Amino acid sequence: MDSDTDSMKLSLDGKAEAVHQEHLGDENPDDSIEMTDPGKTVWLIAWYDTGVISAVLVSLGTGLGKALSSSEQELVTSITSGGALIGAVLAGLTSDKYGRKLGIYVGCALFVVDTVIQAAAYSIAQMTVGRLVVGFGVGNAAMIIPLYIGEMAPARFRGRLIVFDNLSGRYMVGIGALPALMLGAAMPWCPETPRQLISHSHGEEARQVLKRIFPQATDQQVDAKARLIQHSIEEAAVSVSERSLWWQMKQLFTVRENVRALVTACIVMAISQLGGFNTLMYYSATLFSMVGFNKPTAVSMVVGATNFLFGFANFASIDRFGRRVVLLITSLSLVVAAIAFHWIPVNHDLTVVQTQQMSWASILLLVTIIIYVAFFAAGVAPIAWVGTEFLPLEVRALGTMMNTVTCWGCNIIISSMFLSMMKAMTPSGAFGFYAGICFVGWVFVIFCYAEVHNMPLESVREVYRHGFGVKYAKQLQRERKLRERQKPVDV
Repeated sequence: MDSDTDSMKLSLDGKAEAVHQEHLGDENPDDSIEMTDPGKTVWLIAWYDTGVISAVLVSLGTGLGKALSSSEQELVTSITSGGALIGAVLAGLTSDKYGRKLGIYVGCALFVVDTVIQAAAYSIAQMTVGRLVVGFGVGNAAMIIPLYIGEMAPARFRGRLIVFDNLSGRYMVGIGALPALMLGAAMPWCPETPRQLISHSHGEEARQVLKRIFPQATDQQVDAKARLIQHSIEEAAVSVSERSLWWQMKQLFTVRENVRALVTACIVMAISQLGGFNTLMYYSATLFSMVGFNKPTAVSMVVGATNFLFGFANFASIDRFGRRVVLLITSLSLVVAAIAFHWIPVNHDLTVVQTQQMSWASILLLVTIIIYVAFFAAGVAPIAWVGTEFLPLEVRALGTMMNTVTCWGCNIIISSMFLSMMKAMTPSGAFGFYAGICFVGWVFVIFCYAEVHNMPLESVREVYRHGFGVKYAKQLQRERKLRERQKPVDV
């Protein structure tokens, strides 16, 4: 198509305006971070409300009327993922029409409601309803926030900003309302994305946002960038105008380049969920209690701290070395770490070991989990959410929705089956299964994961017109580096 060819030339021609390529040095990461801070706060709330259940499970005792059985623990844990799946679908179907900011407001309201329900819960039914409501908010956030940040961030910082996103009993769940209320108050100062503003005929507002992202760019460069976005929107509008949602779904699932982009994003997301990490976050305190730790909740906080700290390793490396290299190294390391769980003895009936001394099993479990979480946080976990950059504008919201549905669908499977798997297969068998999943992911990345970092969103679609685009993307990256070396330095 001529318009596609013209768009590609605009994005890749060495003589095109630098702002089109988004490789110039005038992007302002401080403003980009500032404008996406409220979005990251939603992400922080989402993962707090998801991960806090690990400590809650071992601290509630009989606070809900009785001690929880394994099946009841699985219900309270997995119901959040079910709610998240529903929340992601609803957010995906409405985000194009009503914008990204409204979805963030809805998420804030849901988080406040859920914390009230959970903090006041005195029965399993009440806690389950609270976990379902938080699932709606988590799914909404997981779908909207990567989409929002991906559209706001310059290409050079897009990976890091989406990754930064991820770093982000009754008192444990009760305090979750505070950041949600603060976020709701901060949202009026957070702009809508330029692509959303231009698509809704707010061109001048979009230019003001672009000036904040590219503060040293000239008015002509900002106008050129706005025209490039307008061009991609018009190209999508020609196809989408007066078409039904069903037609857009068919575009996502029948146009080959869209299917390849979606498959790539969703498989990496599936690996991130089926690889076993969430079971550690949900049940780490339970696992530690099984091998004799007297204060399993305190030890599980070490796991959470590891997840947070090693997220910064990904933040520092994702746009420097690229998504592909980081995935290859960390996913293979996950295989090795998961295999190490084979030597961890846990009672087959999952009873708690009563001891006053730390055994070798306790130390091995702690070290193995820390290593596993470190590699996961440094690679697969945040990169799974960067998959939004693979999707063209006309199917980006729906594609992001499907990516998020993949996340929570797999999460439901893992969180609802882990304790049962440990009983049936032993912990060694369960983590052997996770090791196999991680190995499959590593092989997939080798053959099917294209490197698109530093490419403008409007240009990524060209990669998937060449199969999964691994070789073609390498060629584009080499050409880009060659142009950068040959480009004269502005005085």
